[in-house]
Amino acid sequence: MNEAPADSIAPMTETHLRISDSDRARLAEAMQELLAHGSILGLEAGQSAVYHWCRQNPELLSEVAALAGLEVFLHHDERMVQALPRASALQLGLRQDATLVWLALWYAADVRWRDEGQPQAFLTVGELKGVLMDTLLPDLKSLPADGRLLDILRQAARYNLINFLSAVPFEDSSIEILPVIRRVIPFRDIADWTETASTFKRAGLETENPEPTTLQP
Repeated sequence: MNEAPADSIAPMTETHLRISDSDRARLAEAMQELLAHGSILGLEAGQSAVYHWCRQNPELLSEVAALAGLEVFLHHDERMVQALPRASALQLGLRQDATLVWLALWYAADVRWRDEGQPQAFLTVGELKGVLMDTLLPDLKSLPADGRLLDILRQAARYNLINFLSAVPFEDSSIEILPVIRRVIPFRDIADWTETASTFKRAGLETENPEPTTLQP
């Protein structure tokens, strides 16, 4: 006995979203950026136009984003649109070693922005390893292997936390930490960061056996 075929969705012949073709194209671009990267950076040349469209159409963007389980925030001072997942299926669960690296990135940026007054936060992979060893890993066996660290940094770049340029040797690779990290990991100050870092130290976590953590973008 043959099973009845599943109902198919007919091809769309007309739209139910009453906006212009140009607005539809910008909305699609904005949603794709937010779903893929979590934010839109208006200071990046390739995202300037879609950022300005978002500023001009916040209600439309918010309504469509909500259907996808996202809440949208516009940070005008930083020229950034940020999407936070409200649906648990969209949340990114970080492994513990990735969380440690992201914490180290936040710390390094805070030192440069707050303590040193630098407008941008640059460091090399070698310097990042030093931050990890000095602030987060003194009681642990080892740093993540270079291959794993490369994966973590590429993931951070995908979510607009950093700009990353790989080099040989790997320790000379360049990292620019972007202001988005303060929104994704919203510590109020270094004391807030220290409390979280201490949790990892007390737990005696091993980077060879990472588990998911609750620190999520």
